[in-house]
Amino acid sequence: MAGGVSRPGETVTQRILSILAVFEKSLAPRSLTEIAHETDLAPSTTHRLVAELEEWGALQRDAHGRYQVGIRLWELGQHAGRQVREIARPLLQDLYTLTNETVHIAIRERNEVLYIDRVYGTRRVPQASRVGGRLPLHATAVGKVILAHEDEWLREAVLAQPLESRTPNTHVDPDALRAELAGIRERGYAMTVDEVRIGASSIAVPVFQREGTIGAALGLVARAEDLDTLERHLPALRGIARRIESSVGGFPMRTLAPERRRK
Repeated sequence: MAGGVSRPGETVTQRILSILAVFEKSLAPRSLTEIAHETDLAPSTTHRLVAELEEWGALQRDAHGRYQVGIRLWELGQHAGRQVREIARPLLQDLYTLTNETVHIAIRERNEVLYIDRVYGTRRVPQASRVGGRLPLHATAVGKVILAHEDEWLREAVLAQPLESRTPNTHVDPDALRAELAGIRERGYAMTVDEVRIGASSIAVPVFQREGTIGAALGLVARAEDLDTLERHLPALRGIARRIESSVGGFPMRTLAPERRRK
């Protein structure tokens, strides 16, 4: 019965992690009864472990006595992300210095691309994104290069959904996108023009994690009329991407995100 009996053979660490995982599903405050029900732990076990987590600062109670993520746990989680961002930021500055264009780094979050950091160039370019903002994977250079290197099942899941057309030039035909993504995988970079904002073009390269899995994308935005010259920035983009890969090491690229934002 849910919440009645602790799972046999489960360690104390596993039980604590199951409690913390409740708040991964949703940050909404929970009562002890709700935590016990969601973890399938006995109420007495739940009470004891939650009390220990509260004492340490991993959980805290709101004004109604319900439990939520504590500030100490939040601060602990920020350390990994802060370290990765501190590594990536000066490399992004280097890329701007080498190209004099607006540059950014992004990761995938569900079926969107999430922009983590950006250094703005001096030239006026129509901007469709901001740090912490999201755009469709299929319509951006950073999103396309990530999607091209994701597992096939994930690509198909994204392409099976209704694809938003941000401008009349957004590529939304699934078959055409499959062919485009195959070409991106082969040549190692993506380019777009007028797909999310009329008057803007972009180019992006992948940033890999261990064993060749895609972690992020590094991109550059310029005016649409500069599309034919964007490829000259590929050596700089690829060089900085490799430096990010070697500097970040085993840290998950997802920790680049400063915080989880909602639309």
